[in-house]
This record gives sequence, structure tokens and C-alpha cells, in this order.
Amino acid sequence: MLHTLPDQFHALVIGATGTIGAAFVELLEHSPRCASVLGLHRNSAPAIDFADETSVARAAAALAGRRFHLIVNATGLLHSGAFMPEKRLADLGYAQMQATFQVNTFGPALVLRHFTPMLAPERAIMAMLSAKVGSIGDNRLGGWYSYRASKAALNMLVKTAAIEVARTHKNSVLVALHPGTVNSRLSQPFRGETIGRPAHDAATDMLHVLDALTPADSGSFRSYNGAELPW
Repeated sequence: MLHTLPDQFHALVIGATGTIGAAFVELLEHSPRCASVLGLHRNSAPAIDFADETSVARAAAALAGRRFHLIVNATGLLHSGAFMPEKRLADLGYAQMQATFQVNTFGPALVLRHFTPMLAPERAIMAMLSAKVGSIGDNRLGGWYSYRASKAALNMLVKTAAIEVARTHKNSVLVALHPGTVNSRLSQPFRGETIGRPAHDAATDMLHVLDALTPADSGSFRSYNGAELPW
């Protein structure tokens, strides 16, 4: 696993208490080639909470001087106790849009800002978990306005950041990554427990995809099976 990264590489997983984030941490902890994996979340030390803009900068400052060969942002919000995905224009409102963009777009944008300088100078990968429904070209069903738009915006951030980061980190890869339907809290209201894959399988597939990417692939939008997805 991740044989193209240096032996005894260092990894960072943001959103490590989520279903997919926890699966990434477990797989990396059991990889003999991974020297360390740090999982960050709201209650970690340092803590990251996308509802608190300054927490991202504080977490980065607390880790100053460290270098990572793999950074995965596994956060995501589709629904909450207060709302479900909008099915029609009449459902749109600021509160839901702001909450969704805060987790899916604004927080990851600050991760790009504060953590890309921590990418190791040799081969390094930063993956932002996106979603196929964030593809504008693939949108044939409509609905899920905030979630779709927030992930489409995330994809643009990844694409744009990849252009800038390539100037200083020529061996790095930034990628937006679609995990597929996973049996998780996010997908559970949508038959995720019956049609979704185990998080361990999804994380394994995504690590294999990341392992095969080269700097020429930086800024792309990939599926868990390696396919390049339309914007």
C-alpha cells in the first residue's frame, strides 16, 4: 500500500473520527511503510473545527516544522439533525447553505491554505474527499443543491491550488477524490447501509488510486476506481 511514497512516510488525516476518516487512520496505522499517522478532529490535540476558522491556523501552527507525505481531508456534510438535502428550489435557505459550505468548502479551503506548505519536498499527496454529485457535467437528476454546489466549489479550489502548489512543490499531487457510496452516517438515510461499501474497502480503494497518481495528475477529480470524473 502506497509503495510510491517514501518508506516510513508520515500521514495526516483530517476528520479522523468520521466513518471514512477513521478507516484511513486504521489502515495507515497498520501499514508497515507508514512511520506515523496523525488524526485531527474537533476534540484532538491540536483540534480542527471548521465552524471555527481560527482553529485551522492554530492546528497548523501547532504542527509547524512537520512534513507529511500524505494528507487526507475526509470531512463532509450532507445532512444534519436540522436539515436534509434540498430536493427543489423552494427548499433553499441561507442556514443550510452556509452550514454545508462551511464543512465541504470553506474548511477544506483553509486546509489547503495552511497545510500545503507542510507537504514533504519529495513525493507527497493531498487528497480532498469530494463527491461525484459535485460534477456539473454528470448532473442529470438535479436536487441536493447545497451539497452539489459545495463539492463543485471544492473541486475548483483543488484545481486552482494544484496550479499554485506545483510551482513550489513539483513532486506533489493535489486531488479531489470521490469515495463512492459508503455505509456511513452520511449515506445512511439514503440506503447507504444496504447499497454502500464498508468504509475499510472504500479507504483501501482510494489509497490504491492515490498511489498510482503522478504530479501530472495533480488538480484532477478521481473516483475510487481510478477513473477521471468530469467537472
